[in-house]
Amino acid sequence: MTKILHTEQAPAAIGPYVQGVDLGSMVMTSGQIPVNPLTGEVAEDIAAQTRQSLDNVKAVVEASGLAVADIVKMTVFVKDLNDFGAVNEVYGAFFDEHNAPYPARSCVEVARLPKDVKIEIEAIAVRK
Repeated sequence: MTKILHTEQAPAAIGPYVQGVDLGSMVMTSGQIPVNPLTGEVAEDIAAQTRQSLDNVKAVVEASGLAVADIVKMTVFVKDLNDFGAVNEVYGAFFDEHNAPYPARSCVEVARLPKDVKIEIEAIAVRK
């Protein structure tokens, strides 16, 4: 049975979609942009945007009862692939901080993202 995930610790959906779905054995998040859920603000810096997007993904995953260590796949959308190094630095530190294995990942450059942010991240987590 599919359960819709919602948490105040991540930004509300800005369209006809949900923050994530729990399929029982698997959790899939919608893409999380770097909006601070408490203030509605977006930092300008790509490192800060990356961290906020990761924190938003974490909040949705945790709303299902899972943790960062349960994430098995991430897709990262960046507006400028020249930011790849900065994104990687924050991304690696995030998983290290949570003592979590690095998941499989794709990273693609896109022409534009909602609210003209620089990054959007989505995840798949598995219940073991």
